[in-house]
Amino acid sequence: MESAGRAQDRVPRVDPYGFERPEDFDYAAYEEFASAYLAVLTRRAIKWSKLLKGRGRVQRSGTVKRYIRKGIPLEHRACVWMGVSGAQAQMDQNPGYYQHLLQGEHNDRLEEAIRTDMNRTFPDNVKFRKSAEPCLQKTLYNVLLAYGRHNQGVGYCQGMNFIAGYLILVTKSEEESFWLLDALVGRILPDYYSPAMLGLKTDQEVLGELVRTKLPAVAALMDGHGVLWPLVVSRWFICLFVDILPVETVLRIWDCLFNEGSKIIFRVALTLLKQHQAFILEGTSVVDICERFKAITRGSFVTECHTFMQVFSEPGSLSRATISRLRASCRARLLA
Repeated sequence: MESAGRAQDRVPRVDPYGFERPEDFDYAAYEEFASAYLAVLTRRAIKWSKLLKGRGRVQRSGTVKRYIRKGIPLEHRACVWMGVSGAQAQMDQNPGYYQHLLQGEHNDRLEEAIRTDMNRTFPDNVKFRKSAEPCLQKTLYNVLLAYGRHNQGVGYCQGMNFIAGYLILVTKSEEESFWLLDALVGRILPDYYSPAMLGLKTDQEVLGELVRTKLPAVAALMDGHGVLWPLVVSRWFICLFVDILPVETVLRIWDCLFNEGSKIIFRVALTLLKQHQAFILEGTSVVDICERFKAITRGSFVTECHTFMQVFSEPGSLSRATISRLRASCRARLLA
């Protein structure tokens, strides 16, 4: 107990992104992980600095993919995300567009929907509190308002507030956050946030099909109890694991998401299920299975983000062609 108490004194109560640590936070385990991870980050930072030296922009390549899988140090993260996602190119081609959107005509419904979610966004983050100086709620409001005006087919949808919030914490730039949100909602996650959410519904079904081939026992358990995938994974997809997995792990996942696209979400889901297959298979009812799906997003496996990302590369090949084929059949089934 004494070492846990000492760790609690050494590990700050608020993490580097402004989130307060929960009551049941395991300070000792975290300190052990953090000291080893710091060494990894230091090594990666040196390699990234060499890779980025003299380059104005990062572009996709085999080397960049390998580097990204091993993690982007926080000081380079915004620049790399902007480069590989195409957001930087969009921003460069549209100077002044973001400011123009902020001065657009009023839309009471859109503004009210965004305003309603402001206080619900990261109540555990000190930077989003009204008492914070500066308070990031205004920045978040602007990014979501501009996006709603830019993409009127989507407007604003719950879940986008969490995603935009993380983008702001990483980039510390309103305009970059807007263009990265555009990359995610407009290109990387097609139709996740439109009113019908067809892309989201399709991808939940695709995960079900992937589980059927890769983890048939889990699929059989779900079928046997009549548990539909949206019941247990919809927040994984809508929030891109924000508020579900630890912050650093989410950012490592997003490193890959911006570079490799939406198939990364399936990889993460399959990694969680495969790692905890035995635990999930002990589920005895719908409620019990749902609780087990929540439990697998907590604990040391997901906190130790570097090990998680190494295991994450293992669910076997997951080609874009396979995903496209499954999406086509699942979408046809949903539309029928």
